[in-house]
Amino acid sequence: MHIVMAGASGLIGTSMSAAFRDAGHSVATLVRRQPAGASEIRWDPAAGVLDPGALAGADAVVNLAGAGIGDRPWTQRRVEELFSSRLAPTRTLVQAMAQLESPPATFISQSASGYYGDAGNTVLREDGPAGSGTLAQICIEWEREANLAPAGVRVVTPRTGVVFSRSGGALGKLLPLLRLGVGGPFGSGRQFWPWVTLPDVSAAFLFLLESQVAGPVNVAAPGQADVNAIVAALARALHRPAVLRVPAPVLRTVMPGLAEELLLFSQRMEPAVLSAAGFRWQHGNLDAAARWVAGKDSGS
Repeated sequence: MHIVMAGASGLIGTSMSAAFRDAGHSVATLVRRQPAGASEIRWDPAAGVLDPGALAGADAVVNLAGAGIGDRPWTQRRVEELFSSRLAPTRTLVQAMAQLESPPATFISQSASGYYGDAGNTVLREDGPAGSGTLAQICIEWEREANLAPAGVRVVTPRTGVVFSRSGGALGKLLPLLRLGVGGPFGSGRQFWPWVTLPDVSAAFLFLLESQVAGPVNVAAPGQADVNAIVAALARALHRPAVLRVPAPVLRTVMPGLAEELLLFSQRMEPAVLSAAGFRWQHGNLDAAARWVAGKDSGS
């Protein structure tokens, strides 16, 4: 299978493109700079510029493009960038596909668990309603752009949860604190985080490429857990205490807007579509995931 990827240079994209190649697929990546080799294709998504020929002959397009949600404070300008850095690349890819007589058969365009907003203890399956908030609105518009792909293209919009990695990503700031024994839960800790390990994200996208699943797909482990349980499992795997809770008012003061939606919103997401389709997780339960994050298992 020949795959064209947008957003391949980030944490998830790097892992995913390697997984695709390891599975025997060829991968071409879209870049904003001068291409460094034959496997790179230049584009300018902000200006809507992409030669449709770049997608000719591709079996699938995978879109991971988007500015980091938690990288900077949510000023009005940054929020606008969070929208535009997702909508413009998706629109550019869709428009390029529309100009081809035979567009790629599959378009997998990233979305996120933020689609559901703050849902408390409600179990969230793919047919659940959208929530409210900045992230929910981003995801709603992001998925809408993806679903404008030409007729006949199988569109998949993975709603990916909190990605656990051994460095960087969602745990980038928490893990160093836990290793020092000075970390702890955020707020009450009773909010659910729809977690998934980095290898399982890559494996899930590979599974979606090779299956006939279409529409929204919750990409999270089946082992649902709240923040108290997540932090406790990570601390156990690291053999460190995790007792220094960060109160919600402090988070809201230090990270206005950002803390509320990224750390305090609760999304008890169930991967119903992946489970029904027969996907198998490498780290399906929290303890296994925590051991992998801590480097205490032999998994990849």
